[in-house]
Amino acid sequence: MKVGVLQFFSWPGRHGPLEDVFARALERIEIMDKGGFDAVWLAEHHFTTYSVCPSVHMMGVLAAARTTRLRIGTAVSLAALYHPVRLAEEVALLDMLSGGRVNWGAGRGFAPSEFDAFGVPIDESAERFREAVEIVLAALSQERFTFHGKHFKFDDLEVLPKPMQRPLPVWMAATSESAIDWAAGRGFSILMDPHASTRELGVKRQRYAEKMAASGFSDEGRDIPMARLIALAPTMVEAEAIARRGAQWLVDAYAGPQHAHRKKMPPRTYDGKEPAQHYVDSVILHGTPEALIDQIAELKETIGLNYLMCAPLSRDSFRLLADKVVPRLA
Repeated sequence: MKVGVLQFFSWPGRHGPLEDVFARALERIEIMDKGGFDAVWLAEHHFTTYSVCPSVHMMGVLAAARTTRLRIGTAVSLAALYHPVRLAEEVALLDMLSGGRVNWGAGRGFAPSEFDAFGVPIDESAERFREAVEIVLAALSQERFTFHGKHFKFDDLEVLPKPMQRPLPVWMAATSESAIDWAAGRGFSILMDPHASTRELGVKRQRYAEKMAASGFSDEGRDIPMARLIALAPTMVEAEAIARRGAQWLVDAYAGPQHAHRKKMPPRTYDGKEPAQHYVDSVILHGTPEALIDQIAELKETIGLNYLMCAPLSRDSFRLLADKVVPRLA
């Protein structure tokens, strides 16, 4: 069982200096490097205090400089928002500067505020994302490449540097059925999102396996990171309190100014539950370290979990994860 961390750079309420957010995250990354963690997966977001990391590639270089063995993942590079050649250059440079430790995760993104600000029509975002992925992979795997698409055109272009890893390990973020189908149809490994319930994860994981087989690929032996929000404490009561605070923070973050368009919609419920309660009951893994180990064993058995990508909801959750859980999973 591999364990990584989905690293957010949250600044709730803008409390304290923003530089402290980055300092604490880098301290955590150094701890991960010395422990049994496989990778840190850096989350890219724009224009929100939900996570202040507009460039996972710049942050990845700093993380690489502070570590020696930890893999540096992007979860994700929001490929639809980049010029694809520039994206290829940054990913390759990060891989070279990290000594060949990059796990490249790419995704389309979902926030209308990001597409609006970067001038990318949201109805073009899926096709722009897919073209960008094709271009990045061609640029990094071929000495020179030519590409003629709907949005981008390149003739006999050499992109330098090339990544140290050949081939570069690649994952696609796949939340919707269409994204799963596309990734499976191309034989890509996938990253599974932290906001789906564990039941939904199982359904999506099964769909991915079936679509892979139908397309002539196999998911055997692939690392399929499943992102889970984690709340850990010495007692179940304390862990549930952390989970509830984290759930409310997530709900509030998704209702913030950058998602103002959603305020016009009726409040969403999940099986009759309010969103925060749904997160506590069906999304967030919470409890004591021993309880989490049992939950992981159950998910391994029931939905094929083989790579847990943890998003700890508190400093103590991370500390207990590093000290009490990861050593028992290695």
